[in-house]
Amino acid sequence: MHLFGKQGFDYLPGESVIVPPNELMKIDFPEAERDNPTQCIALAISQEQIQTTVAMLNVRFPKVERNDCWHIDQEMFHLVNNQELADIINRLIRISIHEKNREKDVLAGLALRELLVRLMQTQARQLFEANYVSLATNYRFAHIIKYIKVSIREKIDVDKLSDKACMSRASFFRKFKEEFGYTPADYILKERIRLAKDYLRNPLNSVTQSCYMAGFQNLNYFIRAFKKEVGITPKSFQQQKSH
Repeated sequence: MHLFGKQGFDYLPGESVIVPPNELMKIDFPEAERDNPTQCIALAISQEQIQTTVAMLNVRFPKVERNDCWHIDQEMFHLVNNQELADIINRLIRISIHEKNREKDVLAGLALRELLVRLMQTQARQLFEANYVSLATNYRFAHIIKYIKVSIREKIDVDKLSDKACMSRASFFRKFKEEFGYTPADYILKERIRLAKDYLRNPLNSVTQSCYMAGFQNLNYFIRAFKKEVGITPKSFQQQKSH
């Protein structure tokens, strides 16, 4: 992918790129052949739709920090899709192709609004993931993410996270889900599975060792959660990575 006149970067399946209006986008498909084509889906969203959605979010679901607001960050244009973002993109495609009734435009409009929300949540997660150390003193959720990452191998009391954020329990859980698209418990689980995958890439670590080193307290739960999140068992994941 080549954008903004800069050096190209890898653009892989399961990723999205946000491109401003009138920007030239060049894509190389080195593995594409006539009998094995590669497809890239482009969705054009009107400026009015973006402005309306952002304004609605800032009024109805304001950010935790007073100096923060909902917006599309054009500096963070290369995103890795999570399941929710992938699902809404697929739903938009299904609506475009298969819906023939009069409600098609309404359904597409609602799906586009959800897509924008998911994009902004994904950007927020990636921003805090990349900068949580420097942001921790000014952003309470960055402070929480830093605490989770530091404590991930230990038992984390999810109910105590609201105290660390200086928020009521109800407000903390609601605003965390609004801003990132995940509950705090979901975020901790995904972090532990990410860490477990790192351990499993080392053939010297067993599944049991990887489980407990990543902060899981129960091996059976770890195997079930890993398979649900990754799609295969920890053992199968390790075998794939060892080849």
